[in-house]
Amino acid sequence: MKISTRGRYALRLMLDLALGAPDQYVTIKSISERQDISNKYLEQIITVLSRAGFVKSVRGSQGGYRLSRPAEEYTVGEILRLTEGSLAPVACMENSPNQCKKAQQCVTMEVWKRIDEAVSGVVNSITLADLVRMHKEKTDNI
Repeated sequence: MKISTRGRYALRLMLDLALGAPDQYVTIKSISERQDISNKYLEQIITVLSRAGFVKSVRGSQGGYRLSRPAEEYTVGEILRLTEGSLAPVACMENSPNQCKKAQQCVTMEVWKRIDEAVSGVVNSITLADLVRMHKEKTDNI
């Protein structure tokens, strides 16, 4: 499994919003400058996040985007799954129940299950609020 730039940038975008005041709307331009990501790419990502209800938007000169929910309510896993799709390590694990004809006798399935559980355990246990705390710890020491 490899996380694409789309997933990585979506996570950075959401973290940027989480670092701001909860009622403050932030422009894509300002996020683009802080994160060093192109405006156009962020616009594509914010559209996906907005349609999913992850962010709220306001148009106009004082407009921009903000989180729809508190940072504690977003997990890294749900953000990555929205932008990346399945995080399963192999295609046969993407469907539940598993559709593979050999799933019952496939010994390697145990390896894929363990990898999937490990990845899910990590990304589902870290919230945006956790990332905000980590960010502040790292930047306070600079």
